[in-house]
Amino acid sequence: AQGDGIKLKTCTACKSARYCSVKCQKEHRPQHKRACKKRAAELHDEILFKQPESSYEGDCPICCLPMSLDKTKSTMMACCSKVICDGCYHSNVVRITRGSLEPTCPFCRHPPPKSKEEQDRNIMKRVNASDPAAMAQMSFRRHKAGDYDDAFRYVKKAAEFGERGHIIKYQFFIMRGNVWKRTRKKKCIIWNRLPLADMP
Repeated sequence: AQGDGIKLKTCTACKSARYCSVKCQKEHRPQHKRACKKRAAELHDEILFKQPESSYEGDCPICCLPMSLDKTKSTMMACCSKVICDGCYHSNVVRITRGSLEPTCPFCRHPPPKSKEEQDRNIMKRVNASDPAAMAQMSFRRHKAGDYDDAFRYVKKAAEFGERGHIIKYQFFIMRGNVWKRTRKKKCIIWNRLPLADMP
């Protein structure tokens, strides 16, 4: 029929059968119905479980799905400095609540820090172990405290590992101009030394 100049219409459910008219489709429906439902279910599963493209934030270490660019949809665990998606975090909370269990990290299964001092010690352990996520977290804390030089030092060190997210944060620090306020020349020197490995 397609050779006769008739444009064939594809079955909207299974995307596999083609018909020359609505009448033809209705007449073939009894023979096609079972196979159509089976293929439609397969297509649904393929779309549902298809892995989306990754982002510069990387993948969740638990479910291995790409992390959202929205920082409010992820959580950094204070015990191991792993950043996990809110879906995995919520699933762990539900597991603990339903089982009346002691709170533990969904990644390392250690209990959460009991104080801010213990939390800081855990982060520094990860910093000393060359963990870029811990370095970025420490950079954020120093920036919040107003220590911009120290904040820049930590995010620069994280960026040197070549991870895109930390390189972009490194660029952000420079472009905002609140780290190096002395001269434009100083900022240009730092910009030229920016590690460009694995840039998006």
